Parts: sequence; C-alpha cells; structure tokens
Amino acid sequence: MLRRKEKTQFESTDKVNKLVEGTKIIGDIIADSNIRIDGEIVGNVFSRAKVIIGETGVVFGNISCLEADIEGKVNGSLEIEGLLILRDKSKIVGDILTSKLHIEEGAVFLGSCHMTGQDSIREQSHLVISEDNTDNNTY
Repeated sequence: MLRRKEKTQFESTDKVNKLVEGTKIIGDIIADSNIRIDGEIVGNVFSRAKVIIGETGVVFGNISCLEADIEGKVNGSLEIEGLLILRDKSKIVGDILTSKLHIEEGAVFLGSCHMTGQDSIREQSHLVISEDNTDNNTY
C-alpha cells in the first residue's frame, strides 16, 4: 500500500504570503514564510523568512525578518538579520538594525542605521521591537 507523504506547513521556501494592492490590514502579521506586501499594513510585520514590499506597499509599523527587499514605504523600525535592500523608489522613516545593507540611488532614508553581526541583532531585538512609532505616520 502506498502512502502519501505529508508535507509540513513550512517545508517550502517558495511559499509566499501576498497582500495585494488595494488591501489594508490593521494589526500585526506573524509568519514563518516569505511575505510580499503591495497593499497597506498598519501594524508590525514579523517573519522568519524574507519580507518584500512592492512599489505600492506601505507599512506603518516595525518590521523584523531574516531578509528584506523594499521598494515601497515604511514608517517604523527595521530589524533585518541578513541583507536589507532599499530600492530606488523606497521611502523609509525609522531606524535600521541590520548586518548587510544595499541602498540604490534614489532611495530615501530618514533615521539611523546600526550595522552589526547576526548574533548582535538577536541580542538587541528587544530594543527595536519595543519602540512605538505610531506618531510618525507621515512621509
């Protein structure tokens, strides 16, 4: 008798949670897989994988993830364990804590940036996540 192999929920890194343009979420998002945001989030985003913010994507809150690729707008702190890419049309208002940073010409960044090793980010994560950025909702 053949048995079907059961897949674990987070077995594939190809899985992507998508928030499409025109959709707004108020509240925090917590995920173990990749997230692509083309809509608007008013809340924090936590992922054990990659967060991608498209050109129409907007986040009013903190982002904490393994890697991030941002083309849209973020108003909040960014805590990225690996590589953070700020594309030419991105607008960031908030502090950045990352181990690797790539900023394209044309990107706008208002805040401070701390470059650390991956182990140091985990130790300092409580500082970034606990900050309240609800008063900074302008670009």
